[in-house]
Amino acid sequence: MEHLHDILKKKGYKKIKFKLSKTQHLLIKAKINGVTGNFILDTGASNSCIGFESVAFFNLTAQDSPTKAAGAGATGMYTQMATDNTLQLSRWKSEQFQLIIFDMSHVNLALKQYKAKPVHGIIGADILLKGKAVIDYYHHYLYLK
Repeated sequence: MEHLHDILKKKGYKKIKFKLSKTQHLLIKAKINGVTGNFILDTGASNSCIGFESVAFFNLTAQDSPTKAAGAGATGMYTQMATDNTLQLSRWKSEQFQLIIFDMSHVNLALKQYKAKPVHGIIGADILLKGKAVIDYYHHYLYLK
């Protein structure tokens, strides 16, 4: 019987390793505009995002956004947007990548309370859908096409 990895490799998928945090979040390394950061892989987040404090770190050009963000425990948060970025997860790459920028301090505060490392942002469903994602939770791999 063929293994999942072999089937997906034949179909052009790239294999990306993720880790499980102390808080049971899926942690993944991502490069935005050539700069590596730490992210939560979140199937429930509609868009990928970063915190305001990471705008300069990832060389982003932030623009005001009329959209308000909502997340676990918070609603109506002010947001900005950064367009025309490059995202790379291992060997998978996306050009013209758009990021939502908002206050992620509540996310990192919660992580800190569990003695987990802070993150720069969240990789959300926008990327998972674009890459036709398959997540192998047991072996800790994300596959993107």
